[in-house]
Formats: sequence, structure tokens, C-alpha cells
Amino acid sequence: MLNSTPADLIMDLLYPTFPDTPTSHLPFSPAVVAGGLIFVSGQASVDAKGQIVSDTFEGEFRRSVENLRRVLKAAGSDLRHVVQTRNYVRDPANIPLFNTLYREYFSAPFPARTTITHCLPPVLHFEIECIAVPGETIPAASSQ
Repeated sequence: MLNSTPADLIMDLLYPTFPDTPTSHLPFSPAVVAGGLIFVSGQASVDAKGQIVSDTFEGEFRRSVENLRRVLKAAGSDLRHVVQTRNYVRDPANIPLFNTLYREYFSAPFPARTTITHCLPPVLHFEIECIAVPGETIPAASSQ
């Protein structure tokens, strides 16, 4: 691409939405599809209206991953097509449980993964974001 022009680098961006994906009042898109990849913003333990649902670490983990699953579905993918996850765990004491729960949703060969601790506000135990590839045809979505 050394001889490419800015016009050559422009690609369509898709912002998939689906009725049962969580919404937020914050300024971000739940997912963006670009260059054949699906970038999913951090999913936390929130309800359909984006309100935080406080729970145990396990409860918040499961709700967060189910929200991730919904956003991926809206973007034409699923957990089997995730190539990387970034995980945010407030308390490092939850890492062993995190690893156990993670294996319930992701199997070998596992996605590339980063896990960070001591990084969330007191109202959250867990948050997850990911990059995935399409698992099926990407649904019609708004583009910009």
C-alpha cells in the first residue's frame, strides 16, 4: 500500500444494531464492522437499557458475555468466531473463577486474550470486549 492514496484506504463502516442488544447513554457504538473484522465495545453487566446490574462476579461475568453474544449476533458472528478478547477484572482474587467461567464460553484453540485487573469502578466486577470475524452474512446495518 505504499502507493495508495487516502481514497484507496476508505472502507465502508457498518454499525450493526439489533433490538435485544444493550443500549447506552454513553458516546460509543456497541460494534463496528470494518475491513472484515467486528470490533465489539466493552460489554458489562447491564440490562437492555444500559443500566448496571450489580451481582456476584459470576453473575456479572455471565451477563456480560451474554451481552457480548447478543452484539456479536447482531453483527453476524458468534463466540466461536472471536479472535481476541480484552477482559477487565476488578479484583485479581477473581482470576481463578474468571478462568473457569471463560472456559465455559470459549474453547481451545482459545482466542488471543488480555486480562487487566484493578481497573473498574466499584459498581462493576467484570467487563469484556472483543474482535471477531463474521460467522455468517453480516445483517443489513447502517453505514457511515
